[in-house]
Amino acid sequence: MLQISYFAWVRERMGVAEEVIALPAGAATVGDLIAWLAARDERGARAFAEPQRIRAALGGAMVGAGASIGDAREIALFPPVTGG
Repeated sequence: MLQISYFAWVRERMGVAEEVIALPAGAATVGDLIAWLAARDERGARAFAEPQRIRAALGGAMVGAGASIGDAREIALFPPVTGG
């Protein structure tokens, strides 16, 4: 099982802060997971309409869309952040 945490406008569009899913077959990378979430339902389509804008962290470490999910137990998905 994979715990997905959503932040900022991704959370708002998904309508939940987190969920636990069984990793779908064929979803080996972060990009695969984002594509699956986008195709799953209308909420996902809205949240992930621009997948290139989504940032991800696996186990607290920032990763790119090509990163393997492997046996990760948690992933965070969020929009770009700015700081000051």
